This record gives sequence, C-alpha cells and structure tokens, in this order.
Amino acid sequence: MTAGGDCRLGVLAFGDSITNGGGELQWGVALQSWALWVARGLGLPFTGFAVDGAGVPDVVAQQIPAFLRRSVPGARYDVGCLYIGVNDVRSVEWDAAAFAVGFRSAVKFVRSRCDRVLTLTAPLDLGRPRAGAKVSDLNAVIVRVASELDALVVDLSSWGARNLVMTDHVHPTAFGQISIAERALGVLERDGMRVQARPSSLISFAPSRWQRLRGDATYAYRHAKVSARSALLRAVVAGRPSSGGRWTRPSGPLNAARGETDDQTSDDRPDDSAEVEDVRVTIPSPTVDAVASAGLRQTSGG
Repeated sequence: MTAGGDCRLGVLAFGDSITNGGGELQWGVALQSWALWVARGLGLPFTGFAVDGAGVPDVVAQQIPAFLRRSVPGARYDVGCLYIGVNDVRSVEWDAAAFAVGFRSAVKFVRSRCDRVLTLTAPLDLGRPRAGAKVSDLNAVIVRVASELDALVVDLSSWGARNLVMTDHVHPTAFGQISIAERALGVLERDGMRVQARPSSLISFAPSRWQRLRGDATYAYRHAKVSARSALLRAVVAGRPSSGGRWTRPSGPLNAARGETDDQTSDDRPDDSAEVEDVRVTIPSPTVDAVASAGLRQTSGG
C-alpha cells in the first residue's frame, strides 16, 4: 500500500526466455527468473508475462495485450522489469531504428503501470556465433530510451562468467539469474527501495569434488560442441564450402545461428553424467553466506 492507500501489486515482468526462467538445476539450485528473484529480494509478489524466444515486437503485440486481458483494470505495480533485445540483436534482420520504436513503446507502457521501471543492457560477448558490434548499438538504444523515459538501467555489458552463463553465451545459469537479480536489486536500492534479502542468502549448495569434476567435463564437452557448430555456421553463412568442397549440413538445427541450440539437453551429455551441472563455483566449502562472495563471483573462462 502507498501512503495514499493505493494498492501496489509487486513486480511485473516482460521479456524473453531469460526473464521467463526455467531450466536445469545448478547443484540443486533452481533456475528461476532474475525478475522473480528481484521480487523475492524485495518481499513482493511477482507477475510475469515473458515468453521464450520473444523480441520487442512480441512484447508490444502479445505480452502487453495479454497483461491487459488478464489484469484488473488500472492495476499498478511497484517495479516493472523489461529485459528484451537479445533475440532481436542476434537476428539477421536486426534494425536498431525499428527496435528503438518498439522498445520505447514497451517502456512507456510499463512506466504507465509501475512506480519504477528496470531495463537491462545485454552482455557484449553475446551468443555463438557472436552477435558482435550490434550489441553496442542495442545497448545504446536501451540506455537512451531509458534516460528519456525515466527508467532505471542495469548494466550487463561486461557481465558473464563460466559459472553464470551457459555454453551458448546467451542464457544465464541458475547462479547467473541470481547474479543478475543482485545487480538489479543494487540499482533499486540506490534508487530508494528497501531490499529485504539478497537472493544469494536464500540458497544453499554443497557439491562434492566428483560433482565438480563431472561439471568441468560436461562444460568442456558442451562448449566444444557449441564452438564447432558456431564455426560451421559462420562458414555456411559466408558461402564457403567445407569438407573438401562439399557442403556439410550442421548436425543440429540451423536456428542455432541465432543461439537457439539444443546443448542443454540430457542427450548431449557424456555417459554417466545425468546429474552434471554446467558450472563451476570455485569455493572450498560452499555455504549460504559464501555464495555472495564466492559462488556468484565472476571468474575467468569462456
């Protein structure tokens, strides 16, 4: 409730699969949306409309209308989360001007329903094959529109580490989602909101040495597979034949060129590794208190 008695409904979120969340456990920690972790950190309810594979046109044409159909007229929220653009910028049809129009429309709507709006930039090292210089153009649009419409920005341009991002260099791991949430909570706290709990204090994990080794092996396997497929797709897109002049079709779906790989499925794992996680957290004896200082620390590696 606000001072005037108006009811606020917590955290509202729009976006793509990163905001939708869901996926493999990471040493027993569930892969939940960063926006849901933000709501938990603030002690507020959560309402999400993010959809896997979405771009900014989907937010404007599908997610916002879905919100309007399913919500109480005039419903207002404490925080609106909008993380979009990763799928847009990785498309061969990327158009910065068109994205700006859609993004501005989405931010305006979220701003009309929320006391604060959180937007996020994308990591510069995005995707395999890499999205490249286009990501800087995307981030420039996000920062400019957010500034014009009085929205907050969570800077993820330099964000990413082996234990935070899957081998496709797009989707966060369970710890990655928590890391993003803690950055977002820091931005909200600096803007005057009270943080009730750090997400890293709400989890616990204790992997054995064998689990760590199996995790390292699985990550190396998956990363090599993604890298090989990326190189092949770059050759295909460039129009260069491979394998002695014969065209070779990639073993996985061609939409992997957009980063949508199947490398997180159990079929891709080495034998006897059904419980292996994609990550490495380099701490000797993990505890709840150690997560923030070690488990979510960005480490070198790709």
